[in-house]
Amino acid sequence: MAITRRALLLGTGAALGYGAAWLTGAKLPVFDGVALIEPAAGDTVLNDASTLSATPVAKHVVLRDGPGEALVSAIRAELREAQESGRPFNIGAARHSMGGQAIPARGHAVTFDNGFVEVDSETGRYLCHAGARWSEVIAALDPVGLSPKVMQSNNDFGVAATYSVNAHGWPVPFGPMGSTVISLRMVLPDGELVTASRQENPELFGLAMGGYGLIGAIVDMEVEAAPNTRLVPSFDRLPAEEYAPALQKALDDPNVTMAYGRLNVERAAFFEDALLITYRESADQADLPEATGSGWVSHAASRIYRWQLGNEQMKRLRWWQETTLGPMVASGPVTRNSLINEPVVTLDDRNPSRVDILHEYFVGFDRFGDFLAACRAIIPASYQEFLNVTLRYVATDAESVLTYAPVPRIAAVMSFSQEMTERGEADMARMTRELVEAVIAIGGTYYLPYRPHPTQDQLVAAYPAAPDFAAAKRALDPGLTLRNLFWDRYFRTL
Repeated sequence: MAITRRALLLGTGAALGYGAAWLTGAKLPVFDGVALIEPAAGDTVLNDASTLSATPVAKHVVLRDGPGEALVSAIRAELREAQESGRPFNIGAARHSMGGQAIPARGHAVTFDNGFVEVDSETGRYLCHAGARWSEVIAALDPVGLSPKVMQSNNDFGVAATYSVNAHGWPVPFGPMGSTVISLRMVLPDGELVTASRQENPELFGLAMGGYGLIGAIVDMEVEAAPNTRLVPSFDRLPAEEYAPALQKALDDPNVTMAYGRLNVERAAFFEDALLITYRESADQADLPEATGSGWVSHAASRIYRWQLGNEQMKRLRWWQETTLGPMVASGPVTRNSLINEPVVTLDDRNPSRVDILHEYFVGFDRFGDFLAACRAIIPASYQEFLNVTLRYVATDAESVLTYAPVPRIAAVMSFSQEMTERGEADMARMTRELVEAVIAIGGTYYLPYRPHPTQDQLVAAYPAAPDFAAAKRALDPGLTLRNLFWDRYFRTL
């Protein structure tokens, strides 16, 4: 399908279809009685990064107003119209989720597209429009020597969207991005504009953090920044079972400000070897260059990344590139902003018959070995092409109602290339449920912005506060105006 990423995410009509799989006549995915609604001719359709969530909406508007009265009035007007017509309402930005978490079926969909960012360099904070992308935040912070304290690993995502899924990054020793939010303003379902923070309306603050847009329509946010510094990387290759203690040792070093890891994904040595990359501030912090991206190294690596598909030799080559070549060509100093200033399109698939599907699991340091064993038993036996796993640290999050890190955890971000067929989808659902069950059994959690394959029982087991979240949402929004496919799948009957 010759469709641009922007057209795919924003929706241009029924021509988007359901991606290659559904255009070939495969059945629509049904989850516990909740199925996607098949678009009819002339429908406006929204999709997400999975390309498998194409859903008709009654109305789709893009709001570009600054975070002032005009934006508040526009949100209220759309909310009223949705309520009067008995339709759901939801706001999104880039819609990089994979299970319709920002799509209201047959509802009123709003896309925020405004890059307003105002920096207070004296306090180290910035105020931004809810729809501002992280690339725009970096562009505003970099000239005054600041950097996002925590953001997602790519710069395309919206700031409020990051808060709404409570995403994390690889700066250490922090928790999810929500831990860096000072306050926010949002319009509640009844139209009231409120400020939420740890001091003012703290219940709303904890519900909206990782609340997937089901609590209120965020207008703007005040967020903490960190100094932008020049960093030097270190690369340590080690057995996978030794990764958790090695990461903990790195976290105990106050000079380490960024850290992440990799695991070898070739089948002959699946999850046996690990690589820990840490960044420390260099002695020279003068005249920091303007933020760029990772440049040709990242683009070259992305081609090898794609050549791994069905090719074990290329997987071995990639592991060599990461553990041997990478340390040789990427061992020099780099600024913090340049490290995180990377668009997701760098790893774009460009294959109309396949789609990249993400998983993410959070496990305790003491159970990391059990996690490795479970993955070795489940993933190679599946039909899926496993491309990558990145390991990060997440500090305790005791604020979000739907927290995935009630204690410090290692996050494993996995990337699979899924064949867009009914067979591929069914196998992905089966494998996902097996992985989720295994992670729950060792006291871990899975991340919610991805494909809706886990069962409702698994969600409640991983997120024991889910029924409390649903009850609080119903009390706040008795008409259930703020809804999305995520609510319809998991919370509708909870």
